[in-house]
Amino acid sequence: MDKMNCPPDFRCPISMEIMKDPVTIVTGVSYERKNIEKWFFVYNKKTCPTTMQCVESFDMTPNHTLKRLILAWKETLVAPSSTSSSVPQPLTKHDEMVSLFTALESSPFKVSSMKKIRAIVELGDETKSDFIRSGGVEAVVGMLINQFDNSDFVSFQACEEALGILHLLPLSKQDEKSFQLISKPDPMRSIAIILQRGSAEARFYAITIFRKIAKTGFNWNPLIEDQGIDLFKSLLELVYDGICNKASSYALEILFEILSSSKKSRLKAIEAGAICILIELLPDSNRSKSEKMLLLIKLLCESPEGRMAMVDHSLGIPVISKTLLQVSNLATKLGVKILWQVCNFHPTERVLEEMLMHGAVKKMVTLLHLEGRLSSTKKKVLEMLKMHCNSWKRHQCFPCDLKDYLGVK
Repeated sequence: MDKMNCPPDFRCPISMEIMKDPVTIVTGVSYERKNIEKWFFVYNKKTCPTTMQCVESFDMTPNHTLKRLILAWKETLVAPSSTSSSVPQPLTKHDEMVSLFTALESSPFKVSSMKKIRAIVELGDETKSDFIRSGGVEAVVGMLINQFDNSDFVSFQACEEALGILHLLPLSKQDEKSFQLISKPDPMRSIAIILQRGSAEARFYAITIFRKIAKTGFNWNPLIEDQGIDLFKSLLELVYDGICNKASSYALEILFEILSSSKKSRLKAIEAGAICILIELLPDSNRSKSEKMLLLIKLLCESPEGRMAMVDHSLGIPVISKTLLQVSNLATKLGVKILWQVCNFHPTERVLEEMLMHGAVKKMVTLLHLEGRLSSTKKKVLEMLKMHCNSWKRHQCFPCDLKDYLGVK
């Protein structure tokens, strides 16, 4: 059916779809019945969607004349025509898409418009590229910024739908124009807030956009200054939820990008409870996630606050000890680095005893025989064993012949 050449009066002003059951309300405007009923009785609106006039009566009168006209128009389209040629779909979709986001700013039905745009963008790479070339990113980002200042539910839902479109785009430096538009402070702030308060689906859109932007070497400091600890809480919440493995993995990647580029940001992450959450999740995580979590813990333990949080957690030393020689070679190396950081700066009696009791010392002895001669991991293991041998040698589980190997009496 040729929807592009449809008379405008045949379309419902709310959904912009051709009406099947048109009804007229007291203002004289006709709508698709299910759409106007939803407007009045689900969203509890008391205005005409088109004129924005207040309505005192929700009465709806079937518009039989309009319905007959629509049916007659449809019948003319069914008749075959040997002389007419069909309009190519990409061109048809281009016109429909451009008309949608051209009218986006003035439309009171932004949510339905956004859904229509997304359905077109999802058709494939051709329509996606057409969306970018035709100024779609500017229109959607502009709507996102403007609507975010409104506090009503429908405006926030429109912003969520905007992210549903933007997360489909490449957002790489090859597409510099789109990247620059989305990575500006105002859009990034809006995305960060949706990450904190949005629906599960919208939060996935937000984290996907952030991940794509993170791969470009984006400077996160302005966003961290603006959002503070709340940004880290929202990222850690995604990690902790575990509802969507992909979203959880993306959040870990973004945390690494942020923490590896800014030591100052690590303090905010620690304050947001990063060490506690990562330690608690580590035992039940798969290899890939375990490695990412250990990498984050290692970064956080490079600061005194991170090491203290690690030592103060009752599961800190036991969990790290368990990862040695159990998850992967990378996990073992990261685990040794974490224990080395703690042993160097916080070698309390409790820490040293927990390392011994939970098998860390025994595993480090095993590592002496497995690691290469010039391995940095082996060097750290030797340093720890030499430094704290006198504390550990009193216990029966400490190998006696190791004293000679270490050169201690």
